[in-house]
Amino acid sequence: MVQLFGVQTNNNNQSSSPAETHCEQTAFAFQACGSREVIARFDGGTFSTDAGVLLLRETDRSLGLTRKLAACFTDRRRPDRIEHTVEELVAQRVHAIALGYEDLNDHATLRNDPLLQLSAGKFERPDSDNPDNPARTLASPPTLNRLELSSQRHDHYHKVHLDQENAAALLRSTAVRTLDKNRREVIIDFDATDAPLHGNQEGRFFQGYYNNYCYLPLYAFIEDLIVHAQLRTADQDASNGTVEALEKIVPLIRKRCPKALIIVRGDSGYCREPIMRYCEQNGLRYVLGLAGNARLARETAFALSQARGLACVTKKAARMYHEFEYQTLESWSRPRRVICKAERLDGKDNPRQIVTNLDADPRHLYEKVYCARGEMENRIKEQQLDLFADRLSCADFAANQTRLLLSAFAYTLVERLRAIALKGSELAQATAATIRLKLFKLAARVEVSVRRITVRLSQSNPARTHFEHAWRRLRARGPAPG
Repeated sequence: MVQLFGVQTNNNNQSSSPAETHCEQTAFAFQACGSREVIARFDGGTFSTDAGVLLLRETDRSLGLTRKLAACFTDRRRPDRIEHTVEELVAQRVHAIALGYEDLNDHATLRNDPLLQLSAGKFERPDSDNPDNPARTLASPPTLNRLELSSQRHDHYHKVHLDQENAAALLRSTAVRTLDKNRREVIIDFDATDAPLHGNQEGRFFQGYYNNYCYLPLYAFIEDLIVHAQLRTADQDASNGTVEALEKIVPLIRKRCPKALIIVRGDSGYCREPIMRYCEQNGLRYVLGLAGNARLARETAFALSQARGLACVTKKAARMYHEFEYQTLESWSRPRRVICKAERLDGKDNPRQIVTNLDADPRHLYEKVYCARGEMENRIKEQQLDLFADRLSCADFAANQTRLLLSAFAYTLVERLRAIALKGSELAQATAATIRLKLFKLAARVEVSVRRITVRLSQSNPARTHFEHAWRRLRARGPAPG
C-alpha cells in the first residue's frame, strides 16, 4: 500500500486505463504534529451532531406538545400501509426546526440521524422487517412536503390533513396554561412583520412600507410565548384580525387567571376604533401608540418648548410629559386619554404619543408599560431568524400557514425548555440560536443494543454543566399525562 496525499491505493505493476482505476479513500493524512502523524478516518461508529435533541425530546414529552399537535391532523391513510405515523412526522419536523434545519431537503440525510430517530419515536416502534434492529429511517423530504401541503390539497397523494383552527387553538391554550392562576396582570402584545417572498406564492403582494413582495403575519405574545400566529396577505391594514384574535384569547385568560387585569399593547398600527371599542366594552385596558398629526403637534407644542429649554440649560437630553383628552375628527367614537412624551434628543425634537384607558402616571405608562413592548419585537426576530418563520416558499397560502404554525410550535418548544429546564442557569435568557449552539449542537457516539441506547458525549464538553442542570429539572418534571 502506498499513501499519496492522504489517499491509500493499491500499488502494482499492472497498467490500467483511467476507466479501470479503482481508488477507495479510507484515510486522510494531514500535516504532522511534531513526530506524530495526523490521520483521519470515517470509522468511528454511529455519531450524531445533535445530542441536545435529548433535552428537546424530554421537554416535548413533559408538555405532550407534538403529540397534541399530531392530534390536530386527520389521517385517511390505510393503517396497514403506514410507514411514518403523523406523530412521528410532526416530531421530526418540529424538532428539526428547533435544531436549525430550515429546509425539507436537509431531511434527505437527516433522516438517518439516530438521535433524531429517537426523538421522533422511531426507536419505540420495532421494524417489522427486522425486529432485531429497532432503528428506522425517518420520513423523506417528499413525505414531509406532502404533510405541509395537506391543508390545501385533498387527493390521492395528500391524505393527512391539518385542522389549522385546532392547531391555532392548541397554540393559544399552550401559552395560557403557563400563566400563574393568581396573576393580577396579563399583557397581550400585538405586532405584524413582513415575511419576504421570492417566488409566485399565492396571495403575494408588494407592500410599500417594507418595499418588497411579502406576507404580513399577525403575532400576539404573552411575555415570551406566542399565543397567536396568523398568516395574512400584505394588502391590508396591519391591525386586521386583532379583534378576532382577542375574542379567542381573552376567554382563555379569564378562565385561567380570573383575577387578572388584561392589557392590550401595540404600536400606532393598532390604534384603531374597533380594537379600542372592544377593549372598553369587555373590561380590558389598552396602551397603544398614536401617530402624530397637526392637531396633536399644536396640543403638545408648549411641552415640547419646555423640553427644548431644559435641554439648552442642562446640555443633556430632556423629556417632559403632557396628557389631555383627544378625539379624532371622524374615526373615534369618543374622546380618549392621550399622553405625549415631549423630548429633545441630540439637538432634535422627538415627540411620541400613546392612547390609553389606564389610570396611572404618564411617565410610568410610557416608559415602563408602553416601551416594554420592544421585547416582543425581539421575540418575533427570534422566531423569524432562529426558527425560520419566514421560510414560506410553498406555492399554496394554506401550506405556508402550516409552515408558520410548525415554526411557532418549534419556538414554543425551545421557549419552554428555556423557561423550565434552563431556569437559574446562564442560558435562562439566551436566544434560541445561542441555546442551539451551546446546548443542542453536541457531538455524541450512539451505541444501540437490545436493551439500551447509550449516547456517549465528550468528557470535556463545555456544555456539560448546562446539560446536567437542564436534565435534572426536566426529570423532576416528568412526562405529560396521557
